[in-house]
Amino acid sequence: MIDITTILIILVTALVAAVLTIAAVKTLDHLRKVEANREAQRIIERAESEAATKVREADLEIKERALQEKASLEKEIGIQRDELRDRERQLDKRQETHDQQVDDLRKQENIVESTQRRLAERLEDTNRRNEELAKLTDMQRQTLHELSGLSRDDATKRLLEMLDQELSQETGAVILRHEKQVQEACEEKSREILLTALQRYASAHTAEVTTSTVDIPNDDMKGRIIGREGRNIRAFEKATGVDVIIDDTPGVVIVSGFDPVRREIARQALDKLIADGRIHPARIEEVVAETQKVIGKFISKKGGEAAEEVNVHGLHQRVLEMLGRLHFRTSYSQNVLRHSVEVAFITGLLAEMVGLDGDIGRRCGLLHDIGKAADHELEGGHPKIGADLLKRNGEGPEVVHAALGHHDDITTDNPYTVLVATADACSASRPGARRESLERYIKRMEELESIASGFSGVDQAFAIQAGRELRVMVSSRETDDKSAAKICRDIAKAFEQQLVYPGEIKVTVVRESRFSSTAR
Repeated sequence: MIDITTILIILVTALVAAVLTIAAVKTLDHLRKVEANREAQRIIERAESEAATKVREADLEIKERALQEKASLEKEIGIQRDELRDRERQLDKRQETHDQQVDDLRKQENIVESTQRRLAERLEDTNRRNEELAKLTDMQRQTLHELSGLSRDDATKRLLEMLDQELSQETGAVILRHEKQVQEACEEKSREILLTALQRYASAHTAEVTTSTVDIPNDDMKGRIIGREGRNIRAFEKATGVDVIIDDTPGVVIVSGFDPVRREIARQALDKLIADGRIHPARIEEVVAETQKVIGKFISKKGGEAAEEVNVHGLHQRVLEMLGRLHFRTSYSQNVLRHSVEVAFITGLLAEMVGLDGDIGRRCGLLHDIGKAADHELEGGHPKIGADLLKRNGEGPEVVHAALGHHDDITTDNPYTVLVATADACSASRPGARRESLERYIKRMEELESIASGFSGVDQAFAIQAGRELRVMVSSRETDDKSAAKICRDIAKAFEQQLVYPGEIKVTVVRESRFSSTAR
């Protein structure tokens, strides 16, 4: 019985303690809530106080601005009393504007307050994200260090090296792209200039052929030309400096000689002798001397006419004579004097279009091939002979350089030389300028390309400029720069040994480099 009573007492005591504990906890929660409400009330009161303060400050600022504006208005009214009536209307308008500004200011204040709240929220969010990003960055850095086994300095160095290589490749691609764009723009502009110049200069597409044959009335005349024991023909060849070929061809005597002027003198002299009928050494010397005087005057006349045609003045008499001699010189059946006149006109037009002196351009173009008048008498190519001749006769450096470098034999650092070379190519390659059988022309082109294609490492070969230039494309994998230079020299040597051609053939070897990249 005692035991049960004790147990009941203990249970009652425990129950009372539990009830007291619960009551104490609720009392503490109630006190905390009361304190929290008081703190919230205090925060609200502070916020209301600050808001009221800001409103008062804003009102004060508005009032100050209004006072300042009013003082300004009063000052203006005092200064401009005579215009008071007109100003009153303006004041009314300004008052309305002022009221509108006050309203706008209040609206702006509201906007500023809302903006500040948004900025505060964004700033808090940004700070939180920055902290998270910093933690993630540290974790990634530690993970990278563990995986790569590199220190921070080594990783930075390797990353910079990779970045430098990538940027170098991209820089090269950008440079190549811009170079291509500039090259295309330059080619388009130069093509436009050339077409315009060629359209402005219209020339007849004819070419003269210098004949070296003399017609005779009958075969008995051949015997009279030869003379007793050949004395007439020997006297004629000695006086004219040419060879007279008399064969079984009926009705024709052939005059052969390297000098076209001498050949023309001999042809005309022989025509006069045949027409006169008196053929003996004394008469031959007399007729040849008269013909030489006639041809000399004709040469001077032709030189002067050509210079006058292109409006070039002040040429030395020796230069005019050499210029006139070009009338008897042909290149691929194209009269060299007419070719020089064409080049003079085109060079002058090009010079004017690019902002240079057209007179100097025409002078350079007219005299660029003057060396052909004496290239059979002197050693060397006609560019060097012509340049020496022009220099000795007082021509300027532009004219001398154009004659020397219009075939790219030297570095063309003079703009007039480039223009002369361009005009020379245009005149020589235009339709009808040079006559050559189609079959022979095609065969010569095929021979040039086939000889070049037979060399090891050559991918393609193209004959251009009517066979005066050959462009050869070699493989960049099979050749290097040194072997490409050797291929160029070997092709030129092969042309000299295997082909017969007039003038010169320029061989240009291009070793192409290609770059490719794959985006993954």
